[in-house]
Amino acid sequence: MDRDAVTRITSKTPVPYELTAIHRDTHDTQTLCFALPDDATLDLLPGDHLYVHATIDGKTVKRPYTPSSMPGATGYFDLTVKRYEAGTVSKYLHDRKVGDRVLMSGPHPGGHWVDGMAKKVGLVAGGTGITPMISIIRWILAKSLPVELFLVYANKAEADIIFRQEWDEDVRERASFHCHHVLEQPPVGWSQGTGRITEPILRRHLPPPGSDTVIFLCGPPPMADALESTLRAIGHAEQAIIFP
Repeated sequence: MDRDAVTRITSKTPVPYELTAIHRDTHDTQTLCFALPDDATLDLLPGDHLYVHATIDGKTVKRPYTPSSMPGATGYFDLTVKRYEAGTVSKYLHDRKVGDRVLMSGPHPGGHWVDGMAKKVGLVAGGTGITPMISIIRWILAKSLPVELFLVYANKAEADIIFRQEWDEDVRERASFHCHHVLEQPPVGWSQGTGRITEPILRRHLPPPGSDTVIFLCGPPPMADALESTLRAIGHAEQAIIFP
């Protein structure tokens, strides 16, 4: 499609998007596909986010979600959502059915990828912090950019790994893609990381600090705060650590 013919959608106020398909990723994670006009795409860079707006128990709430579909996709976009019992909006989204409409605003810029910003990219994620990473990874691989990717991904158990099949395929098929999983509850015979992400894991499985290196970091706030300090101690510059 001619890029000039594509409508780039953004809105400061909430607008309704129709849910057209639901795909189960793990036991508690779903990818929700929302419709756009055939000639339209979200006006975002890899890592930017939308706000989901809802009225729940009489209260108006909003939460940020990063589309997991590749930027530039026309006719649709995806949100990958893990259901948390304490997550008001995540439960709301999991309760939606095909044909329902969900209010969203944006996209809003966050810590995103810009082509040419680095030659080596580390991506450190915990749980659903993987959603901005998948957008960035898919973009870089689809465009065959001269970038080496290093993903370190933490979860409780093997069944919690979102996009597991895609990571395994990328490792097999792409010499420029590296992935290291860390599990708190590893199965018998698990050969990758155990426990939590530590400084030795980051030193071993991320690119070293350098002028052509950036590190994307996303996960629960306590984890992200602790790992930011660890990355700084390793030598990564403040401006090289990016929060999508």
